[in-house]
Amino acid sequence: MAMAGLGPGEAAAAAHALSLPAEAFGNDPRVELAWAMKAHQHAQVYFNLISSVDPKFLNLTKVDDQIYSEFRKSFKDLKIDMLDPEELKSESAKEKWRPFCLRFEGVVEDFNYGTLLRLDCRKDYTEENTIFATRIQFFAIEIARNREGCNSVVYSSARELAAAAAEEAASG
Repeated sequence: MAMAGLGPGEAAAAAHALSLPAEAFGNDPRVELAWAMKAHQHAQVYFNLISSVDPKFLNLTKVDDQIYSEFRKSFKDLKIDMLDPEELKSESAKEKWRPFCLRFEGVVEDFNYGTLLRLDCRKDYTEENTIFATRIQFFAIEIARNREGCNSVVYSSARELAAAAAEEAASG
């Protein structure tokens, strides 16, 4: 990852830049790169977490119950295992998501920050399987995926790979 190549001063400058309001930058490519590295790091950490811990036991926020309840009231028929980007990005979807997201202003820190979200919950973050979403959309969908068992396939696959590697190491 490119962030690992930053020295302490550069890393501090990037962290400071990420704390400033967006209007201060316009389309500064350095800020976009810092954001992309931070979002990528968050995605890696989350995927490693659901690979290591049974997702049904995870709490992502202090208000998971509220997020899940509000999410399923507002989006009871949303297919979360394989997301359709139009369900997040079309004008009609944005009209439906906006009031949901705004309910968490002041409740979830940085609720409207950008983050990466997997389209197919069975797969890792790749260019083809990733969409840009707000942080509250990420939390809502991933909390639902965890509670409804959709992310269990990631955990199970990781356990199977670990068991196979251990067996190979023991026999070899």
